[in-house]
This record gives sequence, C-alpha cells and structure tokens, in this order.
Amino acid sequence: MKKIMIFVVIVAAIGFGCARVNVGGSKEPIKVDIAMRLDIYQHVQKDIDSIENIVAGDKTKPMKKADNHSFLNCLLQSAYAQESLSPDVEEVALRRKDRRDTLSIWEAKAVVGENKAGLVEIRNAVLADNSVDELVKVENADRMLIYRSLAQKYGETLEQIQKVYAEKLANQAPSGTPIEVLIGSTNSYEWKIK
Repeated sequence: MKKIMIFVVIVAAIGFGCARVNVGGSKEPIKVDIAMRLDIYQHVQKDIDSIENIVAGDKTKPMKKADNHSFLNCLLQSAYAQESLSPDVEEVALRRKDRRDTLSIWEAKAVVGENKAGLVEIRNAVLADNSVDELVKVENADRMLIYRSLAQKYGETLEQIQKVYAEKLANQAPSGTPIEVLIGSTNSYEWKIK
C-alpha cells in the first residue's frame, strides 16, 4: 500500500508540476522602440560636427594623455574610443581644411555646388578650369573616405550617411552656392542658389 501511495504522489506531482505552455502568435501588432535609431543619428551628427569643426579650423587641442597607466585610465580610454574620430578621418579632415578657402571661393561664385549626396559638383563648366576639376575630384574622394568610415562605424548605409552629411554641408555653404534641395514632399530634387 505504501508503494501505491508513493506512486500516486509521484504521478500527481508530475501531472500538476508540469505547466502547459501555449505558444501562439499575439493578436497585438509588434511595437518597435525607435529610440536607438535616434541615438545613432545623434552620434553620427556629433562626429559630423567634429569633422566640420576641424575643416573650419575650430579644432581644439586634444587633452594630454595621463602619464600614469592606471586601470581607471585604461577603462576610460577604451570606453570613449568609439566616440572619438579615427586618425584617418582626422587626417582627411585636415586635408579638406587646406582646400576649404579655395572651395568656398568657387562655391560663392556658383561655379561648384553641394549636391544631395554630400559631394561637390561643377555647376558652371564655362568658368571651371582644370584646377577646379582637380579640386572637385580630390574633395569628393576625401568626403567619400569620411562617409565610408562613418557608415562602417555606425552600421549605417553609405547613402544614409551622405544624406545626413549633405544637410550639414548645404547649411554651412557660403551665400551664392548652388545647392541641390528637396522639393516639398515630391521626393525630387532641384538646384537652387543659397
């Protein structure tokens, strides 16, 4: 009798101890939090601002590195490594800085303009000579290096980085610069003089 009682208790424990799990789809729509997307664009914008500050000549001197190699300093350096610009991007920004004045002159004369992809484009070929062609070619090559670096850093598409960067460049272009702008909600672009 004792064995039967133990058997009944074990069967009852197994029967009541196992919960049923109903796996089924939710009738509610899936909700996605887009806060992460906004945060990524804030970081992209911060890098764009840093790069353009270098190009404009507003680069502040970097803080001196601490002489001591404490554990805390190592942690802080690795924690903020993602936030700083890579040496390659800083080098490209400095090259762009060297060309900035010349490019601004040609933009103000409406010979070159800022297109929707964040690149410089010749808008008045009659006034453009070989030096302008070379300037546009080199400037666009350096800009593409920056765009690719930011796209890789943030896991974004190259086109999305170019779109965000193009807005910044159009806003800071001198008066008289041709700028390719979006026309209302038509999703088409046209050239206008800033």
